[in-house]
Amino acid sequence: MPDLVSGNAAIGQSGGPTAVINQSLVGVIEGLKKGLCATGQVKRILGMRHGVRGIVKAGGEGLVDLTSIPADRLERLARTPSAALGSTRDKPDEAYCQKILDGARAHDIRYFFYVGGNDSADTCRIVSEKAAGAGYDLRCFHVPKTIDNDLLENDHTPGFPSAARYVTLALMGDALDNASLGGIKINVIMGRNAGFLAAAASLARGRPSNGAEPSDRPAPHLIYLPEVPFSTEAFLADVDAVYAKLGRCQIAVSEGIRDAHGEEIGPKLMRGPGEVDAHGNVQLSGSGALGDGLADLVKSGLTPKGGKAPRVRADTFGYIQRCWPHPSSVDAEEARAVGRYAAELAARGDRSASVIIIRTSNAPDAYASACGRADLSAVARRTRHVPPEFISGANDVSAAFHDYCRPLVGELPSMERL
Repeated sequence: MPDLVSGNAAIGQSGGPTAVINQSLVGVIEGLKKGLCATGQVKRILGMRHGVRGIVKAGGEGLVDLTSIPADRLERLARTPSAALGSTRDKPDEAYCQKILDGARAHDIRYFFYVGGNDSADTCRIVSEKAAGAGYDLRCFHVPKTIDNDLLENDHTPGFPSAARYVTLALMGDALDNASLGGIKINVIMGRNAGFLAAAASLARGRPSNGAEPSDRPAPHLIYLPEVPFSTEAFLADVDAVYAKLGRCQIAVSEGIRDAHGEEIGPKLMRGPGEVDAHGNVQLSGSGALGDGLADLVKSGLTPKGGKAPRVRADTFGYIQRCWPHPSSVDAEEARAVGRYAAELAARGDRSASVIIIRTSNAPDAYASACGRADLSAVARRTRHVPPEFISGANDVSAAFHDYCRPLVGELPSMERL
């Protein structure tokens, strides 16, 4: 018999919302109703408004009862992008986690589920350790979510396939625009520390580039990731080579590109000091600074033959990547599955874990995955980067990345040109 405890369950959502984060929320609710609620261990399912802020609010004002929401409403909720409970960027330290534990005690919460990235896994870890040290039986489960795809132990993370699908479709349309008018187009894509989303732009080509020279690749012709040191001189030479041959150049660049010393390029090219986020990082997403800086660099540094200045434009794919309401079907299914699996782990008597996605098949037309578990410490506050085998040179990704990412984004439209 599993070692279980009776009380309430709490669920929260943290960090940047995604197109499928509510699938995970509903998955946890479904899993609890089928398991621990049915057996009587869980009395009520409580939603935490704006993540852990909800559980530390006095008087239960930050908690909402999810126990009796009808199935049809849950299904609509699951298909709705963004965090239904509200999210938070709070990064709990030891003192904050003590308040979380105090909130759990006050509301007889014995099962704690947190949907988020590696900081959310760390919150679960600290709270779990504090509860054990205090002799309070609290089971803590991290449910993975991040469009950055940067959680260790996972093949990929819920939210990434849908964001990758958006990037792919956007780059497909943008490539046709660029081919129609010519010139140089720079697209800045989310990813401060990991370049998976920028790499997904390669799917817009329809096939792997297989090491072709930039001017011989389908667009995007150049892709720059944070994992590869960025040189402004090499960048200008790359763009010049493509533009000289084609009269156009489409570029996908991760917002977190860095130079050989590990310093971010974006802040260096900013026209002003830049806004700083809650974690002390210069705000990159949505600021347009890197795109404008690279565009200025091309305008001032590129001197194509004939002396005619190229047409240069830049777009920054900011928050719109996260919650576009046409998710990958694979993503929606897996996001629901990780939520259900977290509830299943709790019903088996597991005391703490991070749910992970494991790829079980990558055969053509036979992609498959399964859920597994990892210790919270294996995921918490650690970052996964694009591995070397997914990178090709300084400005492209490999066929191995194409094979990895293509099954995740779903069906793509066929395009034709005269």
